[in-house]
Amino acid sequence: MKLYEYQAKEVFKEAGISVPKSVIIEHETQLNDAIKQIGLPLVVKSQVLSGGRGKAGLISFVKNEVDAQFHVNRLFNHSLKIKKLLIEQAIDIKKEIYVSITVDPLNATGLLIASAEGGIDIEVLATTQPDKIIKEPIDLRYGLMPYQAITICYELGLDPVQTKEMSKLLLKLYDVFKKYDAELVEINPLFMTKTGDFIAGDGKLMIDDNSLFRQSRYERSLDDYKTEAEYDALIEGIPFIQFDGDIGLMCAGAGLTTTVYDLINYEGGTVANYLEFGGPNYKKAVKAMEICLKVPSKVILIVTFGTIARADVMAEGIVDAIQRLKPDRPIVTCIRGTNEAEAVRILKEAGLEPLFDTEEAVRKAVSLSKGV
Repeated sequence: MKLYEYQAKEVFKEAGISVPKSVIIEHETQLNDAIKQIGLPLVVKSQVLSGGRGKAGLISFVKNEVDAQFHVNRLFNHSLKIKKLLIEQAIDIKKEIYVSITVDPLNATGLLIASAEGGIDIEVLATTQPDKIIKEPIDLRYGLMPYQAITICYELGLDPVQTKEMSKLLLKLYDVFKKYDAELVEINPLFMTKTGDFIAGDGKLMIDDNSLFRQSRYERSLDDYKTEAEYDALIEGIPFIQFDGDIGLMCAGAGLTTTVYDLINYEGGTVANYLEFGGPNYKKAVKAMEICLKVPSKVILIVTFGTIARADVMAEGIVDAIQRLKPDRPIVTCIRGTNEAEAVRILKEAGLEPLFDTEEAVRKAVSLSKGV
């Protein structure tokens, strides 16, 4: 679960990491009070769960009230339906630094990443000049050690006074990473001011979805998502991504779902959504199809291969879903695996044509999506 910038900065502030003075507003009429609290110049920042806000025109630096009002009105009337704006103090910046802590799944460690050249082009820098990206593995049994934080600071070219302050910040950032079961905690840019202070200019905090049962401080609402389908999938714990193609994809197994996605593409079709209801979700066929039906598509393709997840159970769920939801588009099924013979019987009795070859099922779905 990804937090908004203002939420991440709330966490940073509580951890002792300096952040700019700021106010959240939800309507244009709240701007004047915000200006009185923050002062000018200031920064108007859209609170959306997407990156690249600066390049997308979703962040504006303003020097006077007229410009502030213009940009606040513009952003509240944006096509993205922005609900909140962060009105933030403008900082007198000497230098921008990048710093983050994430998980290295290959080596089963944490990973501290830093660069003396922070800012919006950090991704480009990682590709063009990877030597400027500093990486420090973190043994999760012991956490980030003070000597590691100090080493990173010297590699960033900081002097002894700056190193003392920066190393404290890194240790606090690791505390946030650990406390919130984070997949990623990032400050980009981290401002170094002309007086030598370090201030989090931006903030990202992504909480591991598997820990949400104990990370109850922040909860998502429908307003946080572009579509109702995305929100429903989150609540159910069903992996889901919405696209703008023609074929609703409903598969059991992440690898199988990705493979079928590729096969659709090779066959000249397009995908309306990725939905994976395997593993612990294999009995959720009704909810999975309900989510798929909320996505504009021309056909729903269901492909499963069940071993522990039984094919007959998934077939029963699919038939139940069709009877309850009465889908308004064709359904193509290819249900394989444990108790497959029973699954075939269930599908046939429901008037469905069971297919046994994934490529054949894909070709049929693509043909239906094109009106053939």
